[in-house]
Amino acid sequence: MQLHIRHETLYEYDRPAKYSVQRLHLTPRPDPSQRVLNWRILAPGRLLEQVDAHGNIVHLLTLEEPHREIRVVVQGIVETVDLDVPQADGPLSPLAYLAPTALTAPDEAMRTFARRIGDCCAGHEAVATGLCEAVGDAIRYRTGVSDVGDSAAVAFAAGEGVCQDQAHVFLACARVLGVPARYVSGYLYTGDRHDVASHAWVDVWLGAQRGWHSVDITHRRPAIGQYCRLAVGRDYLDAAPVRGVRHGGGGEHMRTSVLVAESAQQQQ
Repeated sequence: MQLHIRHETLYEYDRPAKYSVQRLHLTPRPDPSQRVLNWRILAPGRLLEQVDAHGNIVHLLTLEEPHREIRVVVQGIVETVDLDVPQADGPLSPLAYLAPTALTAPDEAMRTFARRIGDCCAGHEAVATGLCEAVGDAIRYRTGVSDVGDSAAVAFAAGEGVCQDQAHVFLACARVLGVPARYVSGYLYTGDRHDVASHAWVDVWLGAQRGWHSVDITHRRPAIGQYCRLAVGRDYLDAAPVRGVRHGGGGEHMRTSVLVAESAQQQQ
């Protein structure tokens, strides 16, 4: 499948900001499940491309002149594979994705929940399937009830949240059971041009022979075909599409718009 993607992020400030640095995970990563046919980033200031510790393509955006807004637009076409192929390993060992982070540290209730699932499952693949169903049941998908900084423990206690919250709870529980798992940020094509958005899911390590495989907790299925992968990491903070700091500017207002559609090139 060929996906046409356009993602615009606009930051507006009450007063001119003197200096800004933004870290952009907005270029699809090189993975066996996808191929970038064309891609571009439009942004003010200076862009420096890097590859981070997880194998993601990162752009460091720096603005050194006073500014009242930052508008970043990415657009391109990505060809995806509708097969459950192993994803790229990246520079880090799978063992790096066993350690808890501030956003994925489990509390005792989550440990008990995870061990109950683990007792019923033999092997990493069975754990991944069991956790996908269990977390999907435990964390009802609902927008507007959580904050981007909420931890897995907060989401688990609330029993509801968005895809980011479901992914964090899954990661916390998988790591309790000794199964390496990593956060994935990207895009999902839903078949409706007016009902698409950025999305989050997880990769689960199934062993050296089978590698990393993707699971979408929100939709309870393998994350293949309709998914475009931007970045992976230990949690949201490692893979956030846009994250940065600034000096000055006062209050901040952010707006985003995402379009994911079947490419016109494919439809011809």
